[in-house]
Amino acid sequence: MEHASKVRTCLWFEKGGHDAAQEYVALVPDSRIEAVRENGQPNDPMIVEFTLAGAPMMILTAGPHHKLTPAVSISVLTEDQDETDRLWGALTGNGGEAGPCGWLVDRFGVSWQIVPKRMPDLLASDDPAVVVRVSEAMMRMGKIDIAALDAAAAKGPAHG
Repeated sequence: MEHASKVRTCLWFEKGGHDAAQEYVALVPDSRIEAVRENGQPNDPMIVEFTLAGAPMMILTAGPHHKLTPAVSISVLTEDQDETDRLWGALTGNGGEAGPCGWLVDRFGVSWQIVPKRMPDLLASDDPAVVVRVSEAMMRMGKIDIAALDAAAAKGPAHG
């Protein structure tokens, strides 16, 4: 048997792992299902190996013994507001739940961070006042609004 990756992140699901993997690879470019191992449960395969934007992942559907928590999340660095909005809407729709600061929980119970590339760029500013203003703006957001972060970064001491 050929294995695509030596290391891969594994998410434990009680049920619905194959459905989740199919949804995730449809949402994120450069993603694909690599292998499905049914283990006698054709309607809910035990193992689904997939790649999510080039990152190796696996879902193990093995019952209620362990629960998903926000201690493990999938972080997606988005290119722009359109991609941020698209992913946010798809993952919070159909039973997902929006959270603070770019975090959400999808309908399967998996935690995600949807982070526009602009945000870490602004938070890495050499100007400590910019970092504070951008951080404070981010803390008031659910879905990240790039224009609002840029506006917070641009405010000078006379406006702040």
